[in-house]
Amino acid sequence: MAQATTDTSRVLLLADLSASFRYSHFDSVQRYAREGLVLARRIGYFKGEGRCLARIGLLQGERGNLPQALRTNLEALRLNQLSHDAEGTARTLNQTGLLYQALDDYRPALNYYFRAKAIYEQGPVGDDSQLVSVLTNLGSTYEGCHQLDSAEYFLQQAYALTTRSKTINQSPWGNPMPYVLRELGLLAVAKGQQAEAVRYYHHSARSAVPENDQRSVARAFQYLAELYHEQGRADSSVYYARRALSVGLTLPYVVGVMRSSRLLANAFTRRRASDSTLKYLSIMQMAEDSLYDPQRIKQLDAIGFAEQQRLYQLEQERAEYSARLRTYALATGLGVLGLLVLLMAWHNRQQRRANAQLQALNEQVTQQKQELTTQRDRLAAMLQELRTAQHQLVLREKMASLGELIAGLAHEIQQPAQAIGNLAGVSGQLGQELRAELLKGSFAPGELELFDEMLLNLTRHQSKIAQHGQRVTSLVRGMLEYGGTQPSARQHTDLNALAEDYLRLTYHDVRAKQNQFHAALLPRLDPALGIVNVVRHDLGRVLISLFANAFYAVQQRHQQTRDAAEADEYVPQVTLFTQRISDEEIQLRVRDNGLGISPAALPFVFDRFFSTKPAGEGLGLGLGLSREIVQGLGGTLSVETEPGEYTEFIISLPAPAVAPGLVDGQLV
Repeated sequence: MAQATTDTSRVLLLADLSASFRYSHFDSVQRYAREGLVLARRIGYFKGEGRCLARIGLLQGERGNLPQALRTNLEALRLNQLSHDAEGTARTLNQTGLLYQALDDYRPALNYYFRAKAIYEQGPVGDDSQLVSVLTNLGSTYEGCHQLDSAEYFLQQAYALTTRSKTINQSPWGNPMPYVLRELGLLAVAKGQQAEAVRYYHHSARSAVPENDQRSVARAFQYLAELYHEQGRADSSVYYARRALSVGLTLPYVVGVMRSSRLLANAFTRRRASDSTLKYLSIMQMAEDSLYDPQRIKQLDAIGFAEQQRLYQLEQERAEYSARLRTYALATGLGVLGLLVLLMAWHNRQQRRANAQLQALNEQVTQQKQELTTQRDRLAAMLQELRTAQHQLVLREKMASLGELIAGLAHEIQQPAQAIGNLAGVSGQLGQELRAELLKGSFAPGELELFDEMLLNLTRHQSKIAQHGQRVTSLVRGMLEYGGTQPSARQHTDLNALAEDYLRLTYHDVRAKQNQFHAALLPRLDPALGIVNVVRHDLGRVLISLFANAFYAVQQRHQQTRDAAEADEYVPQVTLFTQRISDEEIQLRVRDNGLGISPAALPFVFDRFFSTKPAGEGLGLGLGLSREIVQGLGGTLSVETEPGEYTEFIISLPAPAVAPGLVDGQLV
């Protein structure tokens, strides 16, 4: 029910839920059946309506209202046949037979059972428990008719099918083994095998426990009580009759209640226990009134007679329809021959008219072909213009973003460039001092140690100069790739370094425009991320967009809290997380402690041209285009936010780790 996606599925599942409680909890049978019936009628689903009505009819029969149960079953049968529900039809026929069997009216019961059996045998039945039920009911009915050979034949078939079936325990109707066993016990009693019958009854009661089949438990105890009564074992008979009555009253199962209370009333009458006798006679009388009420019996007979009349009328109508159909077929054949003659003449006339129309259509097609050729050429030219305009828009967006990063790039290059200058000056001075000392020609041991230290410092300075030079080269190469017009290509990339570079470049660009703005940059980089194969400048454009949004968010919150009491407590923070989720997937997360995104704006953040920023402040790559770029790389872009607390954008990418090698001129 929790996974159902359609109302029709819910109706059928409610019918199955109702069936699963038929022998344990009658209130649940009624609840789920009525809920399914209301839904089926609302959506006009006849199949589901028929199945739910049949469950209600089953409940009415168990409670002793046989006329109402028969009326409900016949209405369910009509809906089953109207919706061509073979399984539902067979089930309704089976439980209609049970109504007549409860009154020992065996002929109509057998008729309904054999009709149900024929339907199950016409095609594959996915639920063997239903066929087992029909076979057991046939055996039980033949027991009532004292035809023990036929009873044993059908009961052995039911037992064999139950033991070998692989679908018994998958049915909402439960495992029918308790029912089969107690009917085999009744057969053993009829054949004079009382010890065998006791074993069958106890086995039936035990097998009913895991199924929560309270009705079978009550029946097994009732049959044991009746058998012990026949054997003259009064104490055992009273013990099992009380247990049967206790279980039957909880359902309430009217037939079982009536038979168990009658047995107890007779037992306590013989014991001259008047209070207990009166108690059980009262229970028996109530059950008999419910089951054998004369007015209800008359209603049952009337309903059954009306149903027989309806079936007879349907048979007559079917025969009349077949006769009319044959007559109509002969008349239709003669009419068809006449029509064929007329059609031949009409066809010849239409052929001549069609030839003239085809010639005119041919001229129209030729003219339309010329017009379509002209339109095709015009559309091709427009498409080329659109592609050119699209290329120019992409280039402008790149240049605009590149221009936004110029200040940050200058700040980032300034540090390594200044370091190169300082180290070069120190290295030159060390070189001059070393040359002056070397010209002296003779050296003391202490001076040699000084030369060694000077050479070691000179080597360190040259190594630092090389590192800072590579840093400048990497930044410049990244900007050239970012602003390039070549098609995107995947490259081996140190993603931790790339993401941190863009974080700092974006921050310095914001600082160049707002020199009073400060924020804490918190890179949380996973060393296990390693080298991955990605499109550097496409991913860089997305990261720059996310970083810019993060800095804008913390700026806005900083401005709002500037005059507030918590101004000194708030520290703008932008955090970059990288993590390798698995051997095939990585994740980058950009989190800020800004204003967050309101619930009203959250569903639209990835829409094209959507922005919460004022006019003129929403320039650059939008979140909608950022998501498209990430999806083009085979990944996903999502957002988590808490208004007034934080916003976190999450990039998940398929990125298998790459073997170590050279990246940006360095061995990694």
